Amino acid sequence: MDTKAFKRSLNSSQNYHRKGFGHDAEVSDQMQSEYQSGLIQQIRENNFTLIRGEVTIRLAEAFGFCWGVERAVAMAYETRTHFPKERIWITNEIIHNPSVNQRLREMNVNFIAIKNGQKDFSVVESGDVVILPAFGASVQEMQYLNDQGCTIVDTTCPWVSKVWNTVEKHKKGSFTSIIHGKYNHEETIATSSFAGTYVIVLNLREAEYVADYILNGGDRDEFMAKFQKACSAGFDPDRDLERVGIANQTTMLKGETEQIGKLLEHTMMRKYGPAQLNQHFLSFNTICDATQERQDAMLDLVEESLDLMVVIGGYNSSNTTHLQEIAIERGIPSYHIDSADRLGPGNRVQHKPLNQDLEVTENWLPDGPVTIGVTSGASTPDKVVEAVLEKIFELKACPVLK
Repeated sequence: MDTKAFKRSLNSSQNYHRKGFGHDAEVSDQMQSEYQSGLIQQIRENNFTLIRGEVTIRLAEAFGFCWGVERAVAMAYETRTHFPKERIWITNEIIHNPSVNQRLREMNVNFIAIKNGQKDFSVVESGDVVILPAFGASVQEMQYLNDQGCTIVDTTCPWVSKVWNTVEKHKKGSFTSIIHGKYNHEETIATSSFAGTYVIVLNLREAEYVADYILNGGDRDEFMAKFQKACSAGFDPDRDLERVGIANQTTMLKGETEQIGKLLEHTMMRKYGPAQLNQHFLSFNTICDATQERQDAMLDLVEESLDLMVVIGGYNSSNTTHLQEIAIERGIPSYHIDSADRLGPGNRVQHKPLNQDLEVTENWLPDGPVTIGVTSGASTPDKVVEAVLEKIFELKACPVLK
């Protein structure tokens, strides 16, 4: 399939929309009411610090809703306003935040169900409106919906689209895309659908395995078993690793993506020599600005004197998980929660340790004065952060300031 030609054709269709519908003011007021917080704005204006009783809150200087997320949610709201009576579907969670997705359900936006591990598009009929989420959708899904005669509202973040353009360039030059990401994440599924030949590496360790195979060869069967769910159909490591390009899931750790890029650049230089590097290696900057800003702000925050860290965001949010990693690497007790409902009753917290299931920790807030670092993922509204802070103040019996 010529994915680039299909996208050009889709972009010119009257049934395809990548911009709003002229309801900006109405939607802006609605989102401000539902998602923004006066308390959080007050903390921003007070050097990202709030002291109440024995609790000192230190907010990261970049956190919460990014531009791409806010744009996607606003477009979903506009879609409901513009199509008040039509059936509206969304191919996945609009963003990885439970409260935002629940709000869309309350607005009678239907979510495509997953049956036997596959999305069930049989419920979608001609004339229905279908929203593509901020993570994007696979080219196969877009083609199906277009063939069905649906109205498609594409809220894909432009940073994600930039990565798609990168893998298209790899494909045009017969380069294999090495994608730093999670093979089962919606964004990476979409990105790989635009790629030609690809292999997906989760982390630097997997990239080092690929680099060693490029330099020294290895056990082909072992390679294929390791990446059986994370490579293109018919992938052959002995054939397809001679020319490689780098791409990434936009929510991965920036530093690790950069390390992987440098590793593979040096690998191809060692194998083919500096003069031949450009014939065997391609690299474009596909690191999302918002992800980078939030990670950089977290790196600054963990340098402060903190007793513990609270990281707020959906449990399936990749960018939130990576923020938690930064605190853990610094040895700071870290609690990843998705809402204030995870706090209490009493001095307990239900949280998700890194790469583990939910667990409950008792007496997580120490007695006496405490300094708490707080950040939130790019899909987390300020209102959710406010609710968490108010619950912490309640647990520490802090007076409400008038």
